Amino acid sequence: MADIRPETPVETSADAGPLVYKPGAIEVIVPILFVITMAWTIWHFPGFLILMREPGPELDRLAREWPPLGPIDWVMAIASIALLVIGVKTVKRAPMEWQGWGLFDRISCFLGRVVMAIIAMMVCVMLYEVLLRYAFEKPTLWANEVTLWFAGFTFLLSGLYAMQQRSHIRIYLLYDLMPRALQRACDVISTLLIVTFAFFLVYGGYGEAVAKFLRWELYGTAFNPPIPATIKPMILLVIVLVAMQAVANLFRDWNLEPVIHTAADDIDQDELERLRRAVGSND
Repeated sequence: MADIRPETPVETSADAGPLVYKPGAIEVIVPILFVITMAWTIWHFPGFLILMREPGPELDRLAREWPPLGPIDWVMAIASIALLVIGVKTVKRAPMEWQGWGLFDRISCFLGRVVMAIIAMMVCVMLYEVLLRYAFEKPTLWANEVTLWFAGFTFLLSGLYAMQQRSHIRIYLLYDLMPRALQRACDVISTLLIVTFAFFLVYGGYGEAVAKFLRWELYGTAFNPPIPATIKPMILLVIVLVAMQAVANLFRDWNLEPVIHTAADDIDQDELERLRRAVGSND
């Protein structure tokens, strides 16, 4: 798929070249609040399962192990949905990001911002654990599992963002030699393969994912977070989003002119120009 140049000019400085992109406050605050409200909602989600499921042994177990829903749980659940809508509507492209823009692109980009917030929180959790373990000799029971939990969501959502940015691994050796019509045929085939893989993954894993989710399967450690109950369904949800993003990419890139890829594509021209200016100023 060909590259697109930014639709908006990059702000520049006479001394330092292109300026670093600085996101607005809402682009930073909304993803962080979304992660917090979603984390609260997921941790208390058995209360919602109790309301949705019919009486039975599993429901009795959930009722014994988890407290009933309170007002704050409903507020957090509604806030997470509202923040998702606000985030998708307000997310903006950085100059270095792919400039095609549609609904699926907005969703993928906002979830990419969420990944950034998760990584920052994951680093804070690890630093907190290291401080308690080695400075105060009082390690936590939850830091390792929370880090694994965050890492699972990071791995899945970053794959969706990579698909939207066309930054997944692609081999152009033969692709660049093909005429544009044959390139389009290859794009269609690759998209069909992605959609087929997503279909069979959902078809084969749906039953297990739903079962783990409905019984709210836990991790089995001292902290015992619901990693299996959340990661399994998340895998299926993200692969569906990846397939939808691949289809959106195919339609959006259909009429683009082909681009010949060379080793120079790996060079960041803006960074190179800043280094040249810095070396020149030192001289």
